[in-house]
Amino acid sequence: MAGLPVLSRGGVGLLITASGLLWILWALRTPPGRLGAIHLWILAILAIALLATGFSPVPVAAAKGLAKLVSYLGVYALLRQLLAHNPVWWDRIVAALLAGELMTSVVGIRQLYGNTEELARWADPNSVADGTIRIYGTLDNPNLFAGFLLPILPLAAVALLRWQTPLRRLYAASALGLGLVALVLSYSRGAWMGMVASLGLLALLLALRQTRSWPPLWRRLLPVLLLLGGTVVLVLLVTHVEPLRVRVMSLVAGREDSSNNFRINVWLAALRMIQERPWLGIGPGNTAFNLIYPLFQQPKFNALSAYSIPLEVTVEAGIPGLLALLGLVITAVHTGLRLGRSDGPLALPALASVAIVAGLGVQGLTDTIFFRPEVQLIGWFAVAVLAVGDAQRSRH
Repeated sequence: MAGLPVLSRGGVGLLITASGLLWILWALRTPPGRLGAIHLWILAILAIALLATGFSPVPVAAAKGLAKLVSYLGVYALLRQLLAHNPVWWDRIVAALLAGELMTSVVGIRQLYGNTEELARWADPNSVADGTIRIYGTLDNPNLFAGFLLPILPLAAVALLRWQTPLRRLYAASALGLGLVALVLSYSRGAWMGMVASLGLLALLLALRQTRSWPPLWRRLLPVLLLLGGTVVLVLLVTHVEPLRVRVMSLVAGREDSSNNFRINVWLAALRMIQERPWLGIGPGNTAFNLIYPLFQQPKFNALSAYSIPLEVTVEAGIPGLLALLGLVITAVHTGLRLGRSDGPLALPALASVAIVAGLGVQGLTDTIFFRPEVQLIGWFAVAVLAVGDAQRSRH
C-alpha cells in the first residue's frame, strides 16, 4: 500500500497477483464463514461481469477486464481476512498508505518550485482556467494524483483521533495537512467536490457520534449549524481566492470550457452505447471499451473511458451491473452508519469508510479515476473494513 504512488503498473500488478495468491492459500486453511450482505452484492457484481464477458461482442478483450476485476477482489479478500484476524491491521495499513501519501504530496508541492515546463502541459489553453499550474506528484496526472489523495484524507483524519501517542498523531496530522494542500493544488474539480463531500460528511458523523448524550434539540441543531458554517467557509474561499474562483467558475461554463465540452461529448457517446446494449453491456474493462467506443464517438473526441462511473459501469455491464453497484454502495453506507453508532474497535474506521465511499462517489460522477489501481485498491480497503465490522457486529 505504501508503494502505490511510486510503483510501476507492472509492479502494482505483481503485488495484486501475489495478494490474491496469498489469500487463496489462507482461505484453504480457514473454515468458510457466513456471507454478509456486502459479500452478496460483490458476488452479484462478479456474476453480472461474468455474464457480460460471455455475451460481449469482444469477449477476449472483456476477459482481460474480468481478470482485472477478479484480481482486485483478491486484494479485497486478503484485506478483509487481515482485518478479521486482528483489527490492528487497520492501523498498519493506514500507516503504510499515509507514508506513500506523504511522499507523493511532498514531491507534488515541491514541483511548484521546480521546472514549470512539465506542469504547463496540464494547462489547457482552451479552458477558462487557462494558466492554472497543476501539480501531479509521482503519478504524472493531476486528476489521478488528486484521486489517490482523496480517499486517504478521511483515513488520516480518523487516525489522528484514533492514535494515542504524540508521534503517531503528528504523523497523521502531517499527512492530513500536506494531503489537503496537495489535493487543492492539483486543481482537480472532481476531487475538490469529492473532498468537500467526504470531509464534510466525516465531520458531521464524528460530531453526531460525540454528542450522543446531548439533549435532542441540540442534536438536531448541530447538523444545521455545521452545514451553515461549512457553506460560509466555502463561499468565502471561492470568492476571495482567485485560482479557486476561476476553477470553480469553469464548472458552470458549460461547453465554453474545453474540458466540460469534451466530457459532454463522451457522455453522449456512452449513452448511445448503452442504448445499443442496455442489459449486459459490452463487457468489463477498458480494453473492451477502447474497441467499441470508436464506433459511437464523435469525430476528434477520443476517450479511454466514459468519464463517469455510473455510465462506465452501465456501458460495461448494462443496467443490472449499475443496479448491483448501487446495491453495494447503499449497503456499505448503511452498514458504516450503523457501525459508527457502536463502540466496537472498527467504529471510527467505519465512519472513515463511509466518507471514502461518499468522496469517491461524488468524484466518480464526472471521472473514472477510481478504476485505476492506485485509487480502486483504497476503495476496496474501505469496503473490507465495513464487511468485517458487519460480521463482528452480527456475531455479538
